[in-house]
Amino acid sequence: MKHLVFSFFLIVFSCFSGVAQKADLMVKSGEKGLYLEHKVIPRESFFSVGRLYNVHPKHIATFNKLDLGKGLLIDQRLRIPLTDTNFTQKGNSGTPVYYKPAAATTLATVSKENNQVPVSSLRGWNNLSGDEVRKDSKLVIGFLLSREMPSVTLKPKQPVEPVVAKVEKLKEPEPVAEEKTTEKPAGVPENKPNEKKEEKPIPPVVTEPVSSAGQGFFKIYFEQQVKKSPVSKDETVTAGIFKTTSGWQDEKYYLLIDGASPGTIIRITNPSNNKTIYAKVLGEMNGIRQNEGYTIRVSNAAAAVLQISDTDKFIVRINY
Repeated sequence: MKHLVFSFFLIVFSCFSGVAQKADLMVKSGEKGLYLEHKVIPRESFFSVGRLYNVHPKHIATFNKLDLGKGLLIDQRLRIPLTDTNFTQKGNSGTPVYYKPAAATTLATVSKENNQVPVSSLRGWNNLSGDEVRKDSKLVIGFLLSREMPSVTLKPKQPVEPVVAKVEKLKEPEPVAEEKTTEKPAGVPENKPNEKKEEKPIPPVVTEPVSSAGQGFFKIYFEQQVKKSPVSKDETVTAGIFKTTSGWQDEKYYLLIDGASPGTIIRITNPSNNKTIYAKVLGEMNGIRQNEGYTIRVSNAAAAVLQISDTDKFIVRINY
């Protein structure tokens, strides 16, 4: 009998947990950027919540100003940061993250309040044809990247093909010019100037590619950051390395440092060869014994670009 009662409560607990995790992910915004809110259920810890949202437990503790060494309380509300490692606003796959406006608005306003997500993406994900958004509408504004959450692929109901067809129709009048050219040999040379006029639009437009010169994805954001807040710190520090899969292909480099808020972009230079990269702050260093003796830790992809050969300690110069 006891086993039956225990099994019953176990099934109820599993169902409750399943329902809690199936709730839609609603984005919120604060001083530190976009985040999700999570309500702690029995037996959850910083580590289990971190696995669920694909965020390091220390980053959750820092974001919420909590002690990682202490446990969580049932029904406690946690803010889960949305960063480049667990959140994307590109493509159309992942766990949808929703935004609900409190009043009627436009897609342009929704874009500004959610990391400048392209309006075209908002239209595609939500199958919208106009720019007006009704009050309490639930809009997809990006995707959480987590193996613990159910993933979907959103496909717009109305593809962009009709627009392409209209462009092709606009180009159809060109054969009319060709009919005139067939009459030119038998006509007066007055048609020759017309031929030259048609050739004028042909030269291609030369555009210069945008390049970060191998210094990383966040270089342009550093330049924008400096315009708002000029560089005030220039230090030579002792650094170490932490391992991550990010940066090897997308050139998104990261670091850990005390005294700088998450999201700050920092310029890092190897004084031995003057190699420079731009990295984004993920969190702080304090509270972890392995970080004693280090001022910062940089991602292994960033260290590779800086041509750091020492895997223990090395010296770099930082500016921000």
